[in-house]
Parts: sequence; C-alpha cells; structure tokens
Amino acid sequence: MMRDNQAMSLAFQASQQLDLPVRRNVERLNSYLLEQERVVGAMLDPKKLTLLAPGRFRYTVTSLQVFQLKVNPVVCIQVENANEKLKMCATDSQLEGLGLVDDFELSLDATLEATPRGLEGEAILSVTVSQPPLLRLIPPKVLESTGQSILNGILVGIKARVGQQLIADFRKWCDESPELSISEELG
Repeated sequence: MMRDNQAMSLAFQASQQLDLPVRRNVERLNSYLLEQERVVGAMLDPKKLTLLAPGRFRYTVTSLQVFQLKVNPVVCIQVENANEKLKMCATDSQLEGLGLVDDFELSLDATLEATPRGLEGEAILSVTVSQPPLLRLIPPKVLESTGQSILNGILVGIKARVGQQLIADFRKWCDESPELSISEELG
C-alpha cells in the first residue's frame, strides 16, 4: 500500500468562559472597556504586544514546546467595541519555528462584556496546521490532544491575567480618571 506524501492536517480548539464579579465601580466598566489599548495591554503580556493602528495589534504568543519543536505563534488581533462589548478576533497569524509552514491558521473569537455584576466573557481559540515532518511518527490524535492542551493553557493564562492584571488596571484607571459630575458630562 502506497502512502500519500501529502501532510496530514491537524486541528485543535479550546474555549474558556469568564464570570468575574467586580465589587467597586462596576458602573464604570463600560467606559473602561472603551480604552482598547489599555484593556488589551492588561489582558495580554504588554511586552509581547505591538500596537499597529487603533484597534489593531500584533501579539507574539509565548514560545511553546511541542515535543522536540519550539514554536512561536504571532497573531494580528482586531479589537472593536460594539453593543457594550469588547470583541477581539485574529485577522492574521504565522508560526515561527517550524520552518516553512504556510498553512498555519489560528482563529480567535473573544468577547468581554460589562454586566451589573462585573465582567463576563468567552474566548474560543483554534488552530489548523499540517503535521510537521519532524513529528510524522507521532499519531495525529496524540498531536491534536497535545495541541488542545496547549491552547487551553494559553486561554487559562489569559483568564488569570484578566482576573488579576485587568482588575488591578481597572482600579488604577478609576483612581486616575475620577467620574465626571452630571453637569460636566452634559457640558
């Protein structure tokens, strides 16, 4: 039996939900979420984040070790505010470290919403890529479960940052920008 020389495509996905109560200044969360650069910088590692244009960022994901390979995903993220939600999606991605991989596709669909209780959100992260030649001897199911575990780890890390850095930054933002009085708002 002849084996097809074409690379097998691998696909994996992970998702995380966020339900984060906020005790103080919860009514100001909507205004805070409009501060896109600040919010994204608090959710992701600001040292790995580059502002490309308003609402557009490049993010270098932490280097990942997949068996014997070290890979560096780089993703362009579009951020927009709509219907009192902050929405993030990947517009472009590349994978550094696997040599020539031209079929790497990373998909990100994330929302963060201010509610009367605090912040709610959801993130879905998925990857499709051909099986690298160096990993051809490893069964695809093993690679896919490893990939899913890695994606889940990325989302859990971001969720932890939201629970710590984002809330800390929100408090700092509230202290730095006192609420306007009604007369100042109507100006």
